[in-house]
Amino acid sequence: MTIRVAMWSGPRNISTAMMRSFGSRADTVVSDEPLYAHYLAATGLDHPGRDEILASQPQRWEDVAEALTGPVPGDPAVFYQKHMTHHLLPAIGRDWLGKLAHAFLIRDPGHVVASYAKVRGEPTLEDLGYPQQVEIFRTFGGPVVDSADVLRDPAGTLRRLCADLGLTFDPAMLSWAPGPRPEDGAWAPHWYANVHASTGFAAYDPSPADIPDRLRPLVEAARPYYEELAAHRR
Repeated sequence: MTIRVAMWSGPRNISTAMMRSFGSRADTVVSDEPLYAHYLAATGLDHPGRDEILASQPQRWEDVAEALTGPVPGDPAVFYQKHMTHHLLPAIGRDWLGKLAHAFLIRDPGHVVASYAKVRGEPTLEDLGYPQQVEIFRTFGGPVVDSADVLRDPAGTLRRLCADLGLTFDPAMLSWAPGPRPEDGAWAPHWYANVHASTGFAAYDPSPADIPDRLRPLVEAARPYYEELAAHRR
C-alpha cells in the first residue's frame, strides 16, 4: 500500500531540496505544489509564470484532493507531496487530509522573513503559512523537522523523519544529479535555479538573519507558531 506523505512547508525554506531528496528514492514518486493553480485561480494573484501554472494543474481543489488520495500510477511505495501551507486556503475542505501522512518542514521566522523580503516587500503572516501549518499539525499531527537541523545533519535528521513515517531510510536521499526533473512544477524556471545547480543539501549557514526593522513585528507574530511546532521537531 502506498504511503502518501504530505510535507507542509512555508516559503523561503528548503522544500524543493527536500522534494529532490525524496525523489531520489527508487520507491518514491513526487508531486510538486499540487494546489498552486487553485491558489492562483482563487486569489487572482499574479505570480511569475501564472498562465503556465494555471494550465498545468487542476484549478478546482476537489480535483486536486481526488488525485492526491486516489490511485497512484505505478503503485509506488511512497507518494511524496510537496505542499506550501499558504496554498491551503480557508475555503478548501479538510476531510481529505485525513487520508495522508503529514510531516512539517519549519524554519525560524527571522530567516524566512529576511529572505522573503528580498522577493516581496511586504509579506503577511498568511503568506508565511505558519498559522496553516499549526492548524494541520493540531488536527493530524506528524513529524516536524527544522531546516536548520536538516542542513546541520542531513543523514541523522532524514533517518529520524523516515522512521517516524514508517519508511526505511535510503542513503540516496542525501544526493542527486543536478538539473531539472520532469516532476518540477511549471514555475521551476522562475524559482529553481539554485536547486537545479545543486547535488545535495547546502551547508548550514549560522549567520544571523538580517531582518528589516519594518518587518520585525511580523517575525514576532510568527514566532509563537514556529515555537509550537519546533517543540516537536525531530
